[in-house]
Amino acid sequence: MTIKIQIHITHRQHTDGQKIIEVEGTSVGEALNNFVDLHPGMKNELFDKNGELLHYIEIYLNKESAYPGELKKPVKDGDEIQIITFLAGG
Repeated sequence: MTIKIQIHITHRQHTDGQKIIEVEGTSVGEALNNFVDLHPGMKNELFDKNGELLHYIEIYLNKESAYPGELKKPVKDGDEIQIITFLAGG
C-alpha cells in the first residue's frame, strides 16, 4: 500500500528538494524505514542509535499526532505521514 510522507523543509536537502515521498508500508515504522532506504541521509535525522525516534521529531498520521507508539501505528493505502521537527533557538 502506498503511503505519502510529507517532508519538513529542514529535511528536503536529503530528498533532493522533494516535499512528498511515496513509500510502501503497513505501519508508520515500516514506512519510515522504507523512506530511509530511499534517502539514507534521513536515518540520523529521524532515529537515534537504538532505532527510536529522536526526541525532537514528531510524527503525524493524517494530520493527527501519532504519539504514543507512533512507529507501531498501522497505515493503509493513501495515508499521509507528516514529519515535524521541533526547532529551538534564540
